[in-house]
Amino acid sequence: MIKLLSVIGSLCIFSIMPAKTSCQGMYNEEIKQAATTFINSLNPLQKRTALLSYQDTARIKWNNLPVGLRARAGISIGNMTDEQRKLLHRILSVSLSSQGYLKATSIMHLDNLLNAWYDSLYYRKDINDTLHRALQDLQWSHRNFYLAFFGLPSDSLWGYKLEGHHLSINFSFVNTRLSVTPFFIGTDPAEYPMGEYAGWRVLGQEEDLGIKLIHLLPLAQQKKATISMEVPQDIITGAESGKRLLDYQGIKANEMAAGHKAILLYILREFVFNMEYEKAVIEYNKIISAGIDKIYFGWIGPMEESKPHYYVLNGPTFLIEFDNCGFGGNGNHIHAIWREKGKEFGEDVLKKHYQTEKH
Repeated sequence: MIKLLSVIGSLCIFSIMPAKTSCQGMYNEEIKQAATTFINSLNPLQKRTALLSYQDTARIKWNNLPVGLRARAGISIGNMTDEQRKLLHRILSVSLSSQGYLKATSIMHLDNLLNAWYDSLYYRKDINDTLHRALQDLQWSHRNFYLAFFGLPSDSLWGYKLEGHHLSINFSFVNTRLSVTPFFIGTDPAEYPMGEYAGWRVLGQEEDLGIKLIHLLPLAQQKKATISMEVPQDIITGAESGKRLLDYQGIKANEMAAGHKAILLYILREFVFNMEYEKAVIEYNKIISAGIDKIYFGWIGPMEESKPHYYVLNGPTFLIEFDNCGFGGNGNHIHAIWREKGKEFGEDVLKKHYQTEKH
């Protein structure tokens, strides 16, 4: 059922209410069944690699660097059989929406294209032997994404992580409750430059909407939204930065015109609706209930796509960061993340669980 909350000028804000028949419970059960089927396909040696304790610290750590720089927990796609790879995709397709599934799998495939790109540069002698070997040592490959389970789907506490270069998907279950953040996505290059994939932009919508919003704001509001001109080389709350965005900076949504606020919501949905529809609706409604007008939009850097730029949406219950840092002055390398404040890795419900259950 779709319930219209308010209409402000040209802006329509919708709260999409799930049916009362516990859609999230059905969603959780589908993920549980897909994960169980995958686990049952593993041989004893694979289980030793793929199955970890829920208390393992790898569950609450994430990273977007390539495997050549940071090792991963779990079983790699390269060490799966074809049948197991098919089952992995079943887990992803029940966990994510069609757009989220395509983004995740495209990010994995982009690693293969990165190798092809740099190999072509090497054969054309545009890069030397030393640089080419260093790039190969990063181990970019679709094969080098890792799936790890923490606990079993039959347990009250369990979860899974799929992670590799520019992708970190983290699902944490506490009884019937589910946390889906941090959810990190990134692309290098942001726009593929050559061959049959020339022009491919896996995260083009996230970038275009941010640029559209900053351009449409009146000059005075552009200045207010602009936090700095020095674009960070990564999202500020990166995996190894140790930083958190505690202060609200930029322009508050309640100062925006209706049409501009609509674009802000488009950005929000572009991230949240990477999840399967039922879960996305629940999380989106939480953000709406916390107050759209309390969300801040901040910008860093030039406003051109071709130059490094950064934006942030910071609300009472969530944080979204988008950073196209690029190298050599070109904006062509994206890092982006969606975080739920106080709820990542099931932190909030896990705390309550330990307070009420004996372990």
